[in-house]
Amino acid sequence: MDIRRRPPKPSVNPNDDDKIAPPKASDALPLPLYLTNAFFFTLFFSVAYYLLLRWRDKIRHNTPLHVITVTELSALLALIASFIYLLGFFGIDFVQSSRADSNDADTNNNNDYEDHRLVTCPPSGGRKFVVTDPPPPVVTAAKSDPPLPDEDEEIVKSVLNGVIPSYSLESRLGDCKRAAAIRREALERLTGRSVEGLPLDGFDYESILGQCCEMPVGYVQIPVGIAGPLLLDGLEYSVPMATTEGCLVASTNRGCKAMYVSGGATCTVVKDGMTRAPVVRFGSARRAAELKFFLEDPENFDTLAVVFNRSSRFARLQSVKCTLAGKNAYVRFSCSTGDAMGMNMVSKGVQNVLEFLTDDFPDMDVIGISGNFCSDKKPAAVNWIEGRGKSVVCEAVIRGEIVNKVLKTSVAALVELNMLKNLTGSAVAGSLGGFNAHASNIVSAVFIATGQDPAQNVESSQCITMMEAINDGEDIHVSVTMPSIEVGTVGGGTQLASQSACLNLLGVKGANMESPGMNSRRLATIVAGAVLAGELSLMSAIAAGQLVKSHMKYNRSSRDISGATTTT
Repeated sequence: MDIRRRPPKPSVNPNDDDKIAPPKASDALPLPLYLTNAFFFTLFFSVAYYLLLRWRDKIRHNTPLHVITVTELSALLALIASFIYLLGFFGIDFVQSSRADSNDADTNNNNDYEDHRLVTCPPSGGRKFVVTDPPPPVVTAAKSDPPLPDEDEEIVKSVLNGVIPSYSLESRLGDCKRAAAIRREALERLTGRSVEGLPLDGFDYESILGQCCEMPVGYVQIPVGIAGPLLLDGLEYSVPMATTEGCLVASTNRGCKAMYVSGGATCTVVKDGMTRAPVVRFGSARRAAELKFFLEDPENFDTLAVVFNRSSRFARLQSVKCTLAGKNAYVRFSCSTGDAMGMNMVSKGVQNVLEFLTDDFPDMDVIGISGNFCSDKKPAAVNWIEGRGKSVVCEAVIRGEIVNKVLKTSVAALVELNMLKNLTGSAVAGSLGGFNAHASNIVSAVFIATGQDPAQNVESSQCITMMEAINDGEDIHVSVTMPSIEVGTVGGGTQLASQSACLNLLGVKGANMESPGMNSRRLATIVAGAVLAGELSLMSAIAAGQLVKSHMKYNRSSRDISGATTTT
């Protein structure tokens, strides 16, 4: 691997003015270069804007798109011509500068130069890397790790001195794992602290490039336990749970057992729609109200749906609701998203509608694509009432003998505790959607194991747990109602190897080709079923006075850590 320093540029001799300058490609232009570039730049965007307006008018008036006028044909030709010119990054100026760079390189003994634009890391390893600027010496912290190769050592020094941005290592090197190793070494030297316990090997860093994580230096190990079998709607599931909390898997497993021997649980998805709510502003509240009336008019829905649904073959607009705050309008769009969680999908559809609305509401000022009326990753009453993602209700009847033998408590004790803790206690606390014992425990564990967005645990854990004595107090009916479970089986972290394996274990990996959306809905019911099992078991432990005892047994390390020291 070559690591070369670019020699200093030769000084300019003032006595060389009489030398003939090489001809430039722009000399043949009738106009100055900057005017030519400005002309094509303006032509391209003005023609593109004109054609988009014509396209929208044709859609609104049901005019075939292939029928074009002479003016539109001329606009298309102008668009193509300006695009060809701009494709070369301002055309002649780019070619001219490239020729100048080439001449400079020839003058300086053909020194190597390598572009570091974004590339996909090949699985087999890296490309040749060239340090283009001489890094000054740095002081490094002493370590017991084996020394880096000379070529990597130079790169580490360049990162520490700011010559090479840390975020560009993948694109520069073409080797994602090597980039992570170099970034990790630079981090340790910069902070003076070791990350020895953070694994580096055994992970496919190419799989996260550009979609899951930036500037990786390793990965965190989270153990995955299995709770089950969970008998849900006549099918058995082994539920993967990624957690570091002792007792959680064991407790959920006990709830699954109680449900299994009592005949299992049934689950229903009552609503399925992801939401996005932009905020727009007008000059007056009256104009904002006019937008509200327009959007909520049933006669306009079909037109809005056609515009919205162009964003994806799976996106289907379901409803539009608008609320006002003075002259600001918050528009909540809800749509189905197939087997994807769907945030990007619904955002693209909303963008299409906003562009469409500017024709009838040219004075509309789009403040943001999200105005928090969605509401994403925040506790919100709108999600609790209207739902977001999958709205699921799950129920089971547990026989009294199972409550006594497996759960070690009584039906009466469970009903009383649920009323005073989950219902009354949560109300006293002013809880918003938190009328449960620990739904977020199970939701978070399943989310991490299956590649969901952990931050969406906030709204996905909104849950109300109900317990009622039935059959003259002999048995107990238990249910959980969760209005906003946000899950997907495609996209994001679901494509990573470990998370994909957990989805495969549940039988919901990838998209359902026969019935789009079925896999994500089934995953939502599994989450709700696991929550029901967890609620049943924890409430039983509290009612029986076993909570502290079980946590002392399963959630306390027995290792002697008196001699442990901090590694630096």
